[in-house]
Amino acid sequence: MTNGWIDIKNTDMMLIMGGNPAENHPCGFKWAIEAKRQRNAKMIVVDPRYTRTAATSDLHLQIRAGADIAFLGGLVRYALENGRIAREYLANFTNAAFVVKEGFKLPEDGLYSGFDEATKTYDRSSWNYEEQGKPASAPAAGAPATLPANVNYDTALEHPRCVYQLLKQQYSRYTPEMVERITGIPKNDFLKAAEMFTSVRKDGDTKKVATIIYAVGWTQHS
Repeated sequence: MTNGWIDIKNTDMMLIMGGNPAENHPCGFKWAIEAKRQRNAKMIVVDPRYTRTAATSDLHLQIRAGADIAFLGGLVRYALENGRIAREYLANFTNAAFVVKEGFKLPEDGLYSGFDEATKTYDRSSWNYEEQGKPASAPAAGAPATLPANVNYDTALEHPRCVYQLLKQQYSRYTPEMVERITGIPKNDFLKAAEMFTSVRKDGDTKKVATIIYAVGWTQHS
């Protein structure tokens, strides 16, 4: 999960997916219930089964087993397309503003740039950040000086090759229709979940917090 158990009592929104903590971690799950009781926190459970965890949720989505990547991809797309992000944090404390080298190609055909058909290996030189002394845009007034000087970056997040824009391009394919086709979750149910989970960043709000609770249902795939 993305937080320690006790800290979950401070959340406003929970996505529980790939786990069933009500049955497998009952002592920890009490903090999720505490958040619901004390903060009116909302809980979304994504699970093929109707579990004891799902029984306490505000929204339960039954997903086709093994299809979680498509659901999460749709969630990422929804957040990016609707601006439900912590924009200042992304621009100044992550690599979202970094500009990737010219020549880098996303895998629209299944392959990234630099693939050698003969050796079946990648030349990853195009995958690195563009080195340039002058940034595409200066940090906003009062922003912390955390960005490296030798990497070209755009804190406006508008450069077509900045990580943020490449991320939007990569996840643009995860439409609600695609999510429904792969996961079996009806489009309207997925949109309801996406709207609910990303509501903590609606209109740029950063006062509310969300957490994701997961287990080996996410991490052990074959």
